[in-house]
Amino acid sequence: MFSPLLTWYQQNGRDLPWRHTQDPYKIWLSEIILQQTRVEQGLAYYLRFTEAFPTVNALAAANEDEVLRLWQGLGYYSRARNLHEAARQIVSLGAFPTAYTEIRKLKGIGDYTAAAIASFAFGLPHAVVDGNVYRVLSRVFAISTPIDSSEGKHQFARLAQELLPPKHAALHNQAIMDLGALICTPRSPQCDACPLNNICIAHAEHSPEDFPVKTKHTQVRTRFFTYIIATDGTNILLHRRSKGDIWQGLYEPILLEAEQPLHVSDLFNHPLLKSLPSTDITLTPLVADMSHKLSHQNLRTWAYLLRTSAPLTSETIPTYASIPIIDLNNYALPRLITRILEQTEALSSL
Repeated sequence: MFSPLLTWYQQNGRDLPWRHTQDPYKIWLSEIILQQTRVEQGLAYYLRFTEAFPTVNALAAANEDEVLRLWQGLGYYSRARNLHEAARQIVSLGAFPTAYTEIRKLKGIGDYTAAAIASFAFGLPHAVVDGNVYRVLSRVFAISTPIDSSEGKHQFARLAQELLPPKHAALHNQAIMDLGALICTPRSPQCDACPLNNICIAHAEHSPEDFPVKTKHTQVRTRFFTYIIATDGTNILLHRRSKGDIWQGLYEPILLEAEQPLHVSDLFNHPLLKSLPSTDITLTPLVADMSHKLSHQNLRTWAYLLRTSAPLTSETIPTYASIPIIDLNNYALPRLITRILEQTEALSSL
């Protein structure tokens, strides 16, 4: 039934570097990078990682700060931490596991990623089911079961496996994902160019954008952040974020979070800022109500540049380290912080 798909893929498939190797490390790396990331953006990170860490042993030997700094800007930083931990698991095993069940045990690897590695690296007959596959299958068969339900996940996984040609698992998996990415797109799919349009029920019924069906709507939480970039002209105060919230392990300036926006008059009454030397302080606004959207959160952000003539040390605020400004590029910062610095040219004014 799906042989036209393979023919289409051989003529139109994307030429990507991880498709020219069966090295499970590089295939795994590409899959982790491409989670929640567009291929165009992910490609640069893939090349950067493979240059810095050409083998799984090199990645395992790196420290977490190196990995997070290289990941900076990709978001979903738990992916980077899991990648690093899994690399150490693989090294402890002596080699990359070759069976789906063993690959699945690695930190941060779910059903989809395990199937992708198993089929692309080892030719094993495991079907991948990602957003592209959900979309293609739901439209071809007009499946109204919600893809975000347990029933839907099981139904699509079963169907994808039944359709998989065991001897061409990798080719089929790549083909159906590329079809979803290039032709069977979420909006305005190119049905006339689709190799499956003669069997696609949604196309016949002129309803492709009705599929796939979802039931859940993610509730977005709004948070109010005020950043104080404190500097004495030589050093800047940075804090490493801990577990239990966004951006674990990344560095940021002084953060004041409140239930609503803070007024300038509120800032110097905040306990953190009371720790700063009170002489010769100037406070300059950098950004006001900058919106930074995460998957489930909207961060409304204000930022100020605080200059002081008194030397800043790691004792100034015990939970913040005093970092030489010239070393700032050695620290992994959240994209929000780099946006503030880029937009205001704050780095050049420190």
